[in-house]
Amino acid sequence: MIHFSPLIPPVYIYVVAALGALLMALGLWQRVRGAWIRVLALAALCLALANPVYMQQEREPLDSVVAVIVDRSQSQASPERAEATDETLARLEEQLSRFRGLDVRVAETTHDAADNSPSTRLFSTLSTTLRDVPTARIAGAVMITDGQIHDVPEQAAQLGFNAPVHGLVTGSADEIDRRVQFVNAPRFGIVGETQEIVYRIVDDGRSGGDVTEVTVRINGEVYSRELAPIGQEMPLTIDIEHAGDNIIELSVEPVPGEVTLANNKAVTILDGIRENLRVLLVSGEPHSGERAWRNLLKSDTSVDLVHFTILRPPEKQDGTPIDELSLIAFPTRELFVEKINEFDLIVFDRYQRRGVLPVLYYDYIAQYVEDGGALLIAAGPEHAGQDSIASTPLAPVLPAAPTGRVSEVGFYPRPTDVGARHPVTRDLPGSGQEPPQWGRWFRAVESEAPVDDTVLEGPDGMPLLVLERVGDGRVAMLMSDHGWLWARGFEGGGPHVPLYRRIAHWLMKEPALEEEALTATANGNVITIDRQTMADAVPEAVLTSPSGETVSINLSGGEDGRFTADAPVAESGLFEISNGDMSTLVHVGATNAPEFSATVSTTEVLKPIADATGGMVARVSDNGGAVQLPPIVPVKGLQRGSSDRMMLNLTGESELRGINRIPLFGGFLGLALLLFALAGTWYREGR
Repeated sequence: MIHFSPLIPPVYIYVVAALGALLMALGLWQRVRGAWIRVLALAALCLALANPVYMQQEREPLDSVVAVIVDRSQSQASPERAEATDETLARLEEQLSRFRGLDVRVAETTHDAADNSPSTRLFSTLSTTLRDVPTARIAGAVMITDGQIHDVPEQAAQLGFNAPVHGLVTGSADEIDRRVQFVNAPRFGIVGETQEIVYRIVDDGRSGGDVTEVTVRINGEVYSRELAPIGQEMPLTIDIEHAGDNIIELSVEPVPGEVTLANNKAVTILDGIRENLRVLLVSGEPHSGERAWRNLLKSDTSVDLVHFTILRPPEKQDGTPIDELSLIAFPTRELFVEKINEFDLIVFDRYQRRGVLPVLYYDYIAQYVEDGGALLIAAGPEHAGQDSIASTPLAPVLPAAPTGRVSEVGFYPRPTDVGARHPVTRDLPGSGQEPPQWGRWFRAVESEAPVDDTVLEGPDGMPLLVLERVGDGRVAMLMSDHGWLWARGFEGGGPHVPLYRRIAHWLMKEPALEEEALTATANGNVITIDRQTMADAVPEAVLTSPSGETVSINLSGGEDGRFTADAPVAESGLFEISNGDMSTLVHVGATNAPEFSATVSTTEVLKPIADATGGMVARVSDNGGAVQLPPIVPVKGLQRGSSDRMMLNLTGESELRGINRIPLFGGFLGLALLLFALAGTWYREGR
């Protein structure tokens, strides 16, 4: 290649050249002898000033890049496929190493447990592997996979390069896999009602039968067993028994020889939502603390409150005619006989026997508690008198028995040793110091109660707050009516809102306030295990993965009744955690992850893009036979692929290493030509 490097500005060279052309034209027109020699001299001068240089490039050929993408997703984790993948990769690298001019780049795509919806994304890995390679140097791509790829581009142009894509598929053509999937799974449901879910059983590959048994579990407990036809949508009615997460698991019987059991289970999480809780608050008389309970319950949007205050007990006779009273008659029969089971919680606030409730009705309330109801006694001084409800048929369900004395001294309510571990009284704001950072109370009803049920203590260690399970129900007794001092801010106030709310929610069986509970949550690929207990120690937790592997995990902490641990996991799916006689479930990743939607190996997913790029797709082995690879043929230039050969396009790209400059009209050669032209001019003029 010739390049000009002028010694003077090009415009002057153009002037000299134009002058030479003018002299040549004039000489030829007037037929001047020797005109062409003068023009030749001027041309030599212009050429010398233009300084022509011959440029010689030194180039080094570059290797063509071949990307080998290895699928290490969970669907490839079976021993047979993993072994076939390893052998295929080894043989492919050995064959490619025979060809000069190839740069082989191997990349593995694995399952990222932090991915909420795990899938096989080989083309994303391919793009990352080749992102620093010019498209002109790409010879092709080879993917070792089971064929279940979830990011195949729709068009070859989306690849960003023009080279063949080949697929080497592990697994056999006659595989079978049975899976269960949810067709319609609502996210929410009302506690106490039913919700309908639709599911379907699918056999990928050859059929494994016409019907199969489906086991339905809710939070790990067997709910029902159903017979379902293969391939048809089936409805399932679920009773929502409690608030919060209800983990619904469907499992089907395995088929002999199926690829994986990971998708024989399907999980959906249904969030149970309580309708408004119905609370009956009965105040024995107006008093300062009545408003504290009423305001708390009314402020909770999930509570429907029915409140009655006994303003005119039967013994009060002031002569006022009944038709002139604006008071509402207390509907005792309607509330405590006909509709008692419609209430989630009954609160007696400073209530005493005054003939308002027949004695038999107390027995109804006791039976209501035994059958699963909740009862709260907020006691005042009348609870220690002869009209105390503790001397009624309600007594058998009450955990604290009054002694008949009332203490009226200033004291700080304090959590007991049991209360420091109980979810109701643990970590109350201000409880971490001595004395507690809250105001004092000045009255407490002396009573006798089991130590294990007492979570707050009053003066001289007497029981102040007692919580107990009775039958299927629960009872709480607050042996003071001075909680309102905290609400009024006396001596700085106190945590009356969290305390009252926790008591009410514990009575209504809020899962977060259970004394003995095992919960687990998933955050990415880490499972956090939380064990709440009243015991001083707990055994190791056992974590069972979807593949059936188990690992023991030591739980730490426990000073406040909570033992915790974080467990990193490498799989997605449903994990079971057990600790002693308790167990719970947690799902890692999306419940409908693409990675488990189909696991039978196939050549059909990759074939369209392979055909469009001139590649091929072939199985490396079938029916467990030896691994065999199609021959590799490197060619120059783009050519259409073959059904039995893997074509790789050698690009012929090179890299510039240097440039040699050789002046063509410089040195002695240029001077000699110029002198020869001038000498010719003088010689012709001398003739």
